[in-house]
Amino acid sequence: MEIEIVHEQHETDGEFLIENADGENAGSLFYTLFGTGRIIIQHTEVSRELQGTGASAKLIDVVADFARSSNKKIVLVCPFAKGYMNKKKEKYGDVLVG
Repeated sequence: MEIEIVHEQHETDGEFLIENADGENAGSLFYTLFGTGRIIIQHTEVSRELQGTGASAKLIDVVADFARSSNKKIVLVCPFAKGYMNKKKEKYGDVLVG
């Protein structure tokens, strides 16, 4: 299953979205921007149909790539993102605060 992620960015926040075949929201990662150099991951969620498919990990990968490309650091508030990214410090340590 190919997972396509759409990025919606606003002035002070944004969201990475996964739509299902019907165009409905099947997953998302919501963040807020703090100052010029921080992305605060607030919430990550995927639908029941996407659980166990790696969709949540894909959302984390995309936000990490976004942080790298925009020279920002990530602050983890979302419990899922915090647990996942802290377990994989070798992959994400360069973009995490602290």
